[in-house]
Amino acid sequence: MTKEPAKRPLRVAILGYGTVGREVVRLLHTQADDLTARIGAPLELAGIAVRRGGRDRGVDPALLTTDAHGLAVRDDVDLVVEVVGGIEPARSWLVDALKAGKSVVSANKALLAEDGATLQDAAAAGGADLYYEAAVAAAIPIIRPLRESLHGDRITRVTGIVNGTTNYILSQMDATGAGFNEALEEATELGYAEADPTADVEGFDAAAKAAILASLAFHTRVTAADVHREGITEITAADVASARAMGCTVKLLCIAERHRDEDGGESVSVRVHPAMLPRTHPLSSVGDAFNAVFVEADAAGQLMFYGRGAGGAPTASAVVGDLVAVARNRLAGARTTAESPYADLRIRTVAEALTRYHISLDVADKAGVLAEVAAAFAGHDVSISTVRQEGRGDDATLVIVTHTATDAALAATVDALRELPIVRNVVSVMRVEGGEAK
Repeated sequence: MTKEPAKRPLRVAILGYGTVGREVVRLLHTQADDLTARIGAPLELAGIAVRRGGRDRGVDPALLTTDAHGLAVRDDVDLVVEVVGGIEPARSWLVDALKAGKSVVSANKALLAEDGATLQDAAAAGGADLYYEAAVAAAIPIIRPLRESLHGDRITRVTGIVNGTTNYILSQMDATGAGFNEALEEATELGYAEADPTADVEGFDAAAKAAILASLAFHTRVTAADVHREGITEITAADVASARAMGCTVKLLCIAERHRDEDGGESVSVRVHPAMLPRTHPLSSVGDAFNAVFVEADAAGQLMFYGRGAGGAPTASAVVGDLVAVARNRLAGARTTAESPYADLRIRTVAEALTRYHISLDVADKAGVLAEVAAAFAGHDVSISTVRQEGRGDDATLVIVTHTATDAALAATVDALRELPIVRNVVSVMRVEGGEAK
């Protein structure tokens, strides 16, 4: 039997050598034999772009360069891995690399959420692949199922816990009764939160990921600017305790939904915000820094993808998985057709969002209070599902859960409640998702 001649190595450029970049290089070294067997040719490092030179980084100094763009478009480079992050200059590097025919693997959620279309166009122009499994939930395989496995189905809703920092904070608040600041401090000490946690706790990170998921799920163009965003900084220990009393947990959710409009057309809504979630819902059991994405489709039904959604090793695992895919395509002279949005669906405003709400009110404890409160809800066509009173004396707390209402109707109701003399304070307003709460 004639032995097939060995194929030439495929040369890989790594842009970025932080936590993820180092893990990618480590995997390429430790898994070299297995990767060669899976691909049919070895992967060989062509170079590593770093921000600053002159430091010992534990690799051959000849591989290091501060010229990321030059490395990305170099003639001897076949594949480019981008783990730098940010919009520019990463966008310019990748556009030029793709147009030059280099297949790209990126973990850059911010860039893909803001301008993924430009990258897709560049990939098509250069006959190259663009893969980005690591951009949303690290090692959790969700991009490829949406892009390929579920491409023949009609996805109606995607609900996700896609930020490990906020999920850890909320999980600790639920488990220990801690307040937000205390739980954030612990998350920082354990390395789950950055020194500046704004992108996580204010929902920016989750919003970028929501835009990517919605674009793939609904075959339309959604950017981070289209996503309604709220963070978790206003969530109190009392909110979490109230959720627990209702048989719920509090989670920061990204929710992308497909809607049928009155004119027969379709629209989509994409939002990121904290919500109460019944403990019977599969996502409610996702604790600590884990992530999960819950997909609902016409034919496939309900699917859940779960795992570690952040960290150097899980992210590098997804990056190297994509490298295997693009390397195989390169050897076969093929490419995966880019997911080009073909529907121009209207993006709904948050005012149109339909959900249930949990409202906590401090009120005067006297006769007729409930009737006045109920009238305020009825005046804006918001139907009350349950009412619970806590406390006795001069003041009491009313805990109200509504039936489904629009965000606009609920906002008008809250404004009306604040005008009532018997309402001392609107303590909190939170959405309730995923089934009936007690």
